[in-house]
Amino acid sequence: MTIVLIGPPAAGKTRVGKRLARRLGLSFVDTDAVVVAQHGAIAEIFAEHGEPYFRALERAAVAEAVARPGIVSLGGGAVLDPDTRADLAATRVVLLTVQPAAIAARITNRKRPLVTDLESWKRLVEARSPLYRSLADYTADTSSRPIDAIVEEIARWIEDSGPMKETHD
Repeated sequence: MTIVLIGPPAAGKTRVGKRLARRLGLSFVDTDAVVVAQHGAIAEIFAEHGEPYFRALERAAVAEAVARPGIVSLGGGAVLDPDTRADLAATRVVLLTVQPAAIAARITNRKRPLVTDLESWKRLVEARSPLYRSLADYTADTSSRPIDAIVEEIARWIEDSGPMKETHD
């Protein structure tokens, strides 16, 4: 079973993914962490080689990660690639959303080259939201609820093989 977490930057995909993997006894892969481990900091890749180069590295990491059972956290823009979207058809996809009011403190680390402030984050989310929603089998908002509650809710949905396209805020 492969469960993929998608959503905008700073939605909590890595934090939720790690805890969800522990909760379900599955492996965890963060595709951004794979790219960083193999090629260096994402911001530096963007600065030195540009976004298309980064997206190619990201695509390779995603293809490898989703081919194995486990919990996979994708970078916010990974779903822009048509091949990645095709790969997701064979997985269960959880969309993590977050409200702008909750995001400001999460985007201050300068590790996100496409998100420099709250306004750039809002524009990015507005542009990608229809795509995120179209791919999601389950949606959970991470704005203010305890992470353990979110993880438990997603784990129950997975264990119960719940119906597709559910939303829980």
